[in-house]
Amino acid sequence: MKIRLFFGLVSYFVTIQIATAQGQDYPVKPITMIVPFTPGGGTDIMARLVADKLGRALGQSILVDNKAGAGGTIGTELAARAEPNGYTLMMGSVSTISINPSLYKKLSINPIKDLAPVGLFASTPSVIAVPNSLPVNNLEELIIYAKANPGKINFGSAGSGTSHHLAGELFKQQAGIEAQHIPYKGSAPALMGLMRGDVQILIANIPSLKPAIEAKQIKPLAITSLERSSQFPDYKTANESGLAGFEVIVWYGIFAPIGTPEIIINKLNSEIRKITTMTDVRKKLIEEGADAIYATPREFGQRIQRDYEIWKKVVESSGAKAD
Repeated sequence: MKIRLFFGLVSYFVTIQIATAQGQDYPVKPITMIVPFTPGGGTDIMARLVADKLGRALGQSILVDNKAGAGGTIGTELAARAEPNGYTLMMGSVSTISINPSLYKKLSINPIKDLAPVGLFASTPSVIAVPNSLPVNNLEELIIYAKANPGKINFGSAGSGTSHHLAGELFKQQAGIEAQHIPYKGSAPALMGLMRGDVQILIANIPSLKPAIEAKQIKPLAITSLERSSQFPDYKTANESGLAGFEVIVWYGIFAPIGTPEIIINKLNSEIRKITTMTDVRKKLIEEGADAIYATPREFGQRIQRDYEIWKKVVESSGAKAD
């Protein structure tokens, strides 16, 4: 028994020493960063921006590999099942990590348990918008109008189970209004539905709505962050407009398979922190409607769990299901 314990301890310390040595040398070859969505979307844009800067800092190229499908679950599973050696990373978002576990009942992996948070990179709030034809000019007036017109209010989304959909359900609950969900096949069709007046409410992230807002094709009523957005500082937040604590934030961050050595995760986190302070990165993010943010792996993990609990309640109370 003592001999077995002795060799077990020796094996453990050898493993620790090897992992430490590998972490100190890391990286010695190119890295793959999985994006669980198609090229050109918000997650892909964030991944390519990080990959370029992080690759230069580490002295190795980082290949962005798009593995789209099933609401991001396919790419997320591939990342979670990769060898935990720091050479497979993933750009994740609040939807793929904190929301999908409640929406998809038959996931073969658990994103929260099977992926290690490395570092937050960027975030963007959403905008609560209405058609120009709707006779309201602020969020308070929208809520009053909706309560006075039960059965006549629709809210649009980019599809059932998307962050747009769940944001609308959360708004309904907190505002105490009735509204019928109308799912579209993507953000662009949902925006067109809003401009035509087919739906009276659309809650979508700033990059999706910014061009239409600047062209005055729709009316933005409120921002869904607790603090005013640097993109539209003149617009009130929903929190300021009577919905205390209302917050819908889409964040983007880097993940690694669980079991990746802590020394590697900390090294990556340190470089991500530096990247979020770069002037050109911050400028690019603002152009995309986002802001740079930073968190330690522990802080990031706490945010993931908090968001999971929030969106789980919304999914359960609304009966929302993924397509």
